[in-house]
Amino acid sequence: MNQKEILGFGVAGNFAGHLEQANEASDFEKIVVTEEIQPKAIFPFYLSNKKDSFLSIFPVSSEYIKMPETKYDVQIEPEVGLYCDITYSGEKIESIIPTRFAAYNDCSIRRPGAKKISEKKNWGEFSKGISNTTLEIDSFSRGGILDYFKIASFHIKDERVNIYGEDSDVLSYSYFHEKLIDWCIEKFNNQKDFGPAENINSYINECGRPKQFFIGIGATRYTEYGENNFLAVGDTSVVVLYDKRKYSFEDILEKVEKREFQGESLSFLIQKVI
Repeated sequence: MNQKEILGFGVAGNFAGHLEQANEASDFEKIVVTEEIQPKAIFPFYLSNKKDSFLSIFPVSSEYIKMPETKYDVQIEPEVGLYCDITYSGEKIESIIPTRFAAYNDCSIRRPGAKKISEKKNWGEFSKGISNTTLEIDSFSRGGILDYFKIASFHIKDERVNIYGEDSDVLSYSYFHEKLIDWCIEKFNNQKDFGPAENINSYINECGRPKQFFIGIGATRYTEYGENNFLAVGDTSVVVLYDKRKYSFEDILEKVEKREFQGESLSFLIQKVI
């Protein structure tokens, strides 16, 4: 699997309360949804073959976050990331099959006035994070392995560990399992260039309809600390997915405190801010 050949996308608004904390809810006021909890849009963060676009720059690192050359605030966005196999019928996506998952940091610039979501997501090399530890998905249906995982995140500043995101069940996502996949297929095929959203289908076809995508399925809510503290050079970002049958949150916090970033049924993403 060559990551540079996989297109990268994210789901906006798939975790209740996150957009409000990130001061982004107003960006989606004109996006029509069929139910209140529905995600708002799919956005691209990496399009390998899109010509003359900042989105063609590979932004992913498992080790570093490079601060942008702006004075805008930058926040960790802790998520579940899915590696997916894609099939097509003509120019449209026919199926999305999640095969593996990993801790993902959809690190974002808080850039007021950005016209598209993607403008906050890829500012060059080392602006995104995906753990090198991927775990196999047995079934992306109720009862599958992901139902037993939680997401936690931490901000290490001056050697002190701060809890950044709320300790969250993966099942807390607004859309998950088949409902999320069906929604993604519809958006990949039919989403319009409107407001903060973009015509994703045209991008996919321009990039040659690759057979694998990476999809971040939405950032969790922040703690009060996470909502009000931002990344700076010298900090460390930690995002972890962990099996709640094997670990408690206190177990994970202890691992982070001791800098023990490994273990069975864990996907740790550790990024130094440079």
